[in-house]
Amino acid sequence: MKNFPKSLSQKLQQREQNNALRKLPVSNNLIDFASNDYLGFANSEEIFNQTHQYLLENDIKINGATGSRLISGNHNLYQITEDYIADFHQSETALIFNSGYDANVGFFSSVPQRNDIILYDELCHASIRDGIQMSNAKSYKFQHNDFEDLEKLILKQKSIQKNNCQTVPKLREFEVLSIEIYIVTESVFSMDGDSPNVEELINLCEKYNCYLVIDEAHALGVFGDSGEGLIQYQGLQNKVFARIMTFGKGLGCHGAAILGSNELKNYLVNFARSFIYTTGLSPHSVAAILIAYQYLKSEKEAIQKLKNNIQFFNQEKLQMGLKPMFVYSKSAIQCAIIPGNEKVKSIASQLQENGFDVKAILSPTVPEGQERLRFCLHSYNSQKEISEVLQQLSLSVFK
Repeated sequence: MKNFPKSLSQKLQQREQNNALRKLPVSNNLIDFASNDYLGFANSEEIFNQTHQYLLENDIKINGATGSRLISGNHNLYQITEDYIADFHQSETALIFNSGYDANVGFFSSVPQRNDIILYDELCHASIRDGIQMSNAKSYKFQHNDFEDLEKLILKQKSIQKNNCQTVPKLREFEVLSIEIYIVTESVFSMDGDSPNVEELINLCEKYNCYLVIDEAHALGVFGDSGEGLIQYQGLQNKVFARIMTFGKGLGCHGAAILGSNELKNYLVNFARSFIYTTGLSPHSVAAILIAYQYLKSEKEAIQKLKNNIQFFNQEKLQMGLKPMFVYSKSAIQCAIIPGNEKVKSIASQLQENGFDVKAILSPTVPEGQERLRFCLHSYNSQKEISEVLQQLSLSVFK
């Protein structure tokens, strides 16, 4: 076998020196404070059995999609499931992608056009940023949840457009005037667990005629009476251009959907390369999405237990004097800032040795100095487990 490139070896060595080398974890039987399976759907035997039964009852006995959705992979379950999702989320349409990553890359690489502007929160997920990098549009980040900073950027871009209109030849005037601005954020940030003021953000978008795109990956299953997500919970779904719903977290399965208008769906089917040029999900995967959504409607107890655990976690960290360490969050993601890769890895190891699966998030995944422990809460965590893991954190930090 040919020698590994020296430049790549050096990059790996640098990661190791920075105590930031990633390795695949080994499965364990620790108490789960690490997974995104907020409602326990991924481990639900009932959902597994009902998915299997649904396939048998509908005589669906194939293992794969057989091709991309535009060739041979668009089996009937897609239409049934997309219609159900659209109805559940009170959206005109839904278009299923193979993953949240595929959805974000497909959307941002195809929808914003050359000379359009993308303004995105500086803490947006890597999949959003990767999609933006593939776009022909110009992009600028605004400070996290800082809408004054965002408005300055909007005004700056509007001013540039106005000046261009005054200087370009008449034949190009329409082209300049048709430039669009897309505002991008998340309803729950994956590495902080906090949320933007969506109503204020919508008002800003309406004021300057911008298109708002919101990733709801970590809100599905967490916010709303039926886990419908933060935007719909606040009754703002008709004021957002596109919502990205990811199924590998609260829904416990795989895939994602982009919610929006019929025109948007038609556009994505024609131009989103991560949709066009990939094999579709298997019937089993799509059936699992459908059954999991049906469970969201009926499993109110699990959703309420999760909400109770989030509230209890926040109360406990306050009583134990740990609140200043944590990023403000009312979601299932709770992050304690512990600067330094070595220190946060050491405390994570201590928690794991005591039976709690809590993961350290290191730089460069988060900025240097913002390394953290990420606690993911679930409907199946007991209050005793929550108290004990926070007590252990307190002992590890303040010893």
